[in-house]
Amino acid sequence: MSVVERFFGTLKCETIYLQKVKSLSDLIKTIDEYIYWYNHDRIKLTLDGYSPIQYRLMNQQMI
Repeated sequence: MSVVERFFGTLKCETIYLQKVKSLSDLIKTIDEYIYWYNHDRIKLTLDGYSPIQYRLMNQQMI
């Protein structure tokens, strides 16, 4: 399974399957909020306990 397939599977399981989306604008808002949360707040064990944004910023400072 590719990284993109895994992300979209996780997105669907953690948001779309749990909510009733009433309109396209609600769906877009839900996905936008999830992507922000996923990149800024969600802790990833594979990134040493950092969120993706924290990990990227930390690695940029090392260069």
